[in-house]
Amino acid sequence: MSLETTVNPLPAERGASASAPAVAPTVASGPPARVVETARSVLVFLGDRVFKVKKPVDLGAVDFRGRQARLAACEAEVRLNRRLAPDVYLGVADVIGPDGEPCDHMVVMRRLPEARRLSTLAEGGTEVRAEIHALTRVLVDFHARCETSSRIAEAGGLDRLRGRWDACFARVQRDHGAAVSASILDHVNRLAVRYLDGRDELLRERREAGRIRDGHGDLSAADIFCLDDGPRVLDCLEFEPGLRAADVLADACALAADLEWLGRRDLARLFLDHYREMAGETHPRSLEDFYWALAALGRCQAACQRVAAGENAAAEARAFADLALARLRWGRVRLVLVGGQRGTGKSTLAGGLAGTERWTVLRFDDAAADLAASANRHDLAAGGWADAGGWVPADDVDAVHQELLRQAGTALRRGESVVVDAPWNRHSQRAQAADVARRAFADLVQLRCTAPPDLAATRTDRRSPATTAATSATGSVGLGRLADTVSRIEPWPEAKIIDTAVAIAESLHNARRAAA
Repeated sequence: MSLETTVNPLPAERGASASAPAVAPTVASGPPARVVETARSVLVFLGDRVFKVKKPVDLGAVDFRGRQARLAACEAEVRLNRRLAPDVYLGVADVIGPDGEPCDHMVVMRRLPEARRLSTLAEGGTEVRAEIHALTRVLVDFHARCETSSRIAEAGGLDRLRGRWDACFARVQRDHGAAVSASILDHVNRLAVRYLDGRDELLRERREAGRIRDGHGDLSAADIFCLDDGPRVLDCLEFEPGLRAADVLADACALAADLEWLGRRDLARLFLDHYREMAGETHPRSLEDFYWALAALGRCQAACQRVAAGENAAAEARAFADLALARLRWGRVRLVLVGGQRGTGKSTLAGGLAGTERWTVLRFDDAAADLAASANRHDLAAGGWADAGGWVPADDVDAVHQELLRQAGTALRRGESVVVDAPWNRHSQRAQAADVARRAFADLVQLRCTAPPDLAATRTDRRSPATTAATSATGSVGLGRLADTVSRIEPWPEAKIIDTAVAIAESLHNARRAAA
């Protein structure tokens, strides 16, 4: 058999050019030849070229037993990968049999320098922040060009996404053997299913925003080359359009998961932060965590397959399972109630917790002011929040709590964790919050801030004169009023007590541990 020395034009290109580029490799001073075998292909690295031949195998998802099927696969691989690397995928060439007729076909590629693989650079600790920035721009532009349609958008729906998770998880269960703990896999699955159950509204929002595209499908640091004239991204999932059709964030998170597995969580975070900014994304961080976990589960499944085939990939399978679990834990949607009386530092703690974790914060005083403005109730706007202290009528306090929970429910359904800064003095208010969390498939975290009465009074008296006057007939809350307020708080045994008499860093650390 022999190789043709010209590339056959793809069907869409036939007739567009009188000649095709030569594919004969230059071998005089090139890198050493080598052969790489995968489940679907054999790649021959020769000189400055790579020749990729499809195996005549039936793997279920792909059936390459027929020559025409292999030809179609080669043509699809070139066509789809030219979207990101047109100067690398040179075309499809024939393999000529002894009778002078084509007996097979192969993808012809330009060989790229191994030392410039992103995986090599990342593992070696090379400074690649500029390369990550350039890569992000390429991928954002690519996703903006990718095809979308009502059919493609269906891939981002709740049922399809749940089906994709279930199928991947079933394959891991089938193949994991002793490589991954069954209890870890069970925990991973329960967290993922719980997340999806409450996110229909978020997923619908992503579809309506046009974020579901026919993308790459399998971004990997090993298939990205950082060259002087810009990155080249190779090896999209050409054989499975159903997996390429996904949220563009799923594409991005696949690369993030790969970078984290390589020990470069810093690059993963940098990449996703760049992507959010360049793409004008407003997604919640929890959605990143879910897609990060989905990508990690897919890598775990591939490693489990290799273990089942006798390869030494158990450690890799465990690492990706652990990564998936960590991401799903971090990505749990939470409703955090931060309660306590004036002067206990609850507002400071709530703001610090929300800022550190990038969660949404809702405040009782803001909601009270908004309700007062809409109802022309100057007494409510001035009265503040202290229902137990008697400044605001009980019905008004309940109305403010209900408005806070309405806003929280909206945010929770779109995957945002929410910190609500309010007194939460009454059991009925906390029961309503628990119901909102349950209906949004969110975890309820309850924190009660405490401080010695004299410290709380001192803190409150330091507030602005206008605020102090609004919350006390004498212009000072005073120990007597605080003691009366505390005595009216209904028992809150579910709350984790956060002592705010210590340094703010310590109380914030304790709050983060309680919410973890």
